[in-house]
Amino acid sequence: MNRLIGRLPKVGIRPVIDGREHGVRESLEAQTMELAKAAARLITENLRMPNGEPVECVIADTTIGGVAEAAMCADKFEREGVGVSLTVTSCWCYGTEVMDTHPSMPKAVWGFNGTERPGAVYLAAALAGYAQKGLPAFGIYGRDVQDAGDLNIPEDVREKILRFVRAALAVATMKGKSYLSIGYASMGIAGSMVNPDFFQDYLGMRTEFVDSTEVLRRIDQEIYDKEEYAKAMAWTKAHCIEGEDFNKPGVQADRNRKDWEWEIVVKMTLIIRDMMIGNPRLKEAGFGEESLGRNAIAAGFQGQRQWTDYYPNGDFSEALLCSSFDWNGIREAFILATENDSLNAVPMLFGHLLSGTSQIFSDVRTYWSPEAVKRVTGQELSGMAKDGIIHLINSGATTLDATAQQRDKDGNPVMKPYWEITEDEVKRCLENTHFCPANREYFRGGGFSSQFKTAGEMPVTMSRINLVKGVGPVLQLAEGHTVVLNDKVHNVLDRRTDPTWPTTWFVPRTNGSGAFKDVYAVMANWGANHGAISYGHIGADLITLASMLRIPVSMHNVCEDKIFRPASWNAFGSNKEGADYRACAAYGPVYR
Repeated sequence: MNRLIGRLPKVGIRPVIDGREHGVRESLEAQTMELAKAAARLITENLRMPNGEPVECVIADTTIGGVAEAAMCADKFEREGVGVSLTVTSCWCYGTEVMDTHPSMPKAVWGFNGTERPGAVYLAAALAGYAQKGLPAFGIYGRDVQDAGDLNIPEDVREKILRFVRAALAVATMKGKSYLSIGYASMGIAGSMVNPDFFQDYLGMRTEFVDSTEVLRRIDQEIYDKEEYAKAMAWTKAHCIEGEDFNKPGVQADRNRKDWEWEIVVKMTLIIRDMMIGNPRLKEAGFGEESLGRNAIAAGFQGQRQWTDYYPNGDFSEALLCSSFDWNGIREAFILATENDSLNAVPMLFGHLLSGTSQIFSDVRTYWSPEAVKRVTGQELSGMAKDGIIHLINSGATTLDATAQQRDKDGNPVMKPYWEITEDEVKRCLENTHFCPANREYFRGGGFSSQFKTAGEMPVTMSRINLVKGVGPVLQLAEGHTVVLNDKVHNVLDRRTDPTWPTTWFVPRTNGSGAFKDVYAVMANWGANHGAISYGHIGADLITLASMLRIPVSMHNVCEDKIFRPASWNAFGSNKEGADYRACAAYGPVYR
């Protein structure tokens, strides 16, 4: 189900060919079109949209031998809603005559590596043309020579096609959608001072600003689906375990107050979702304007302090919406950032669009050295944690999927796209989460914070967007693993901060140099107080996506042979990271 307004973007495949008839073109028609079909099969068999729908490919009606057929293809792509352009060929073609000249659509060219016809020669000519015209394009060229007519796609070509398409679909999916800012700046956090120019120029997104009093108005005037509210309350009482109240006895709320707070946070969850994507049931109740929503693919809730000094916090709403399930069953996760940190919401959105999984929002709270752990617990760290750990913890939008209660076919803990999650896995996620009464020194209005620990070792990628004056947006990322500490060490370390919040222990992959010299260096070089954590090692996909959006990468630990950027980046100098900065500055934002 597509819960946002606008059709899902499709992948357009352009089979280009040598246009010379009476022998040349005719000998190539079948092979070139079959290459296009093979690329389409690869994409449709391996990729899905984040909402679970299959990726749809559109192939040009004919091979493209010149400008007229290129125009016909462009017209078809516009009618069909194509958002990604992949050109394939096994032969020489007429460079700029057959190229895709759409100014903002991500584009790649696969030049078949065969000796019978010079597909690689066309690839080089096309990429030179794209560079000269200022239209960055990705070049895909297999390492090994193939025989003419071989329709098997080599592994290195497969990897690049799929990486390109994943990232390009993310670009196309964001375009025209909204970021919903509920409230505004939280406690002076720069990321919650939402910058509409960044969203428009770099992501092609709207920014919608709605005051937090809209949530209160909808609570007071009962602008929500009352039948669903009754269902949600019954589900919450049955499945959401109320945890220990860590507040001092003198400030603990009584049972009546806690019951009222549960009602409020469930209503907040319904209302925030409705504000994001709308709800036709509201129109039936006479609230037509409210029923439409804001077409928000991501949102943030300011919360602290104006809301949370007065009303229950947003922790339950953030945690549940960011999970892959609720009272209506298993469904696509939402992106809802704690403290309205839009610059953490964006990498959460990137991770979700690339992987289909729910996303973790965390404070990048503390680096624990092995020596400090030994001093306070009397025990030594071991395994992947032996060189130190980073404590990821947050009062709000840590998805319940991060309990690590989902499993792959081999029994390993994972976070799955929602269409692979089972009811039993949902049950285990809920059973391993407690919702503790909120710390009233922080949250005077009360509420309930999700409390769990990530109880499995999983590959993850932490990322963050920062805005730097004079540079613009930059992306940083760190691939690594969640780790499990024994209960004694976990309890001692966890209780030194707020024990009502969910904890993930993270170890980035280090390489002995720069920002990845060791675990401490990663923490010391992180550019903000928050991080977005996605299941899987998706750093290479994030780098490809960032290059499409003209966002340079300031910090990463991805192997150089996995880095895939537009071919013209090679013209900006030999150092890949410096070239990235120079290329992004030269081309500028896609939508400006």
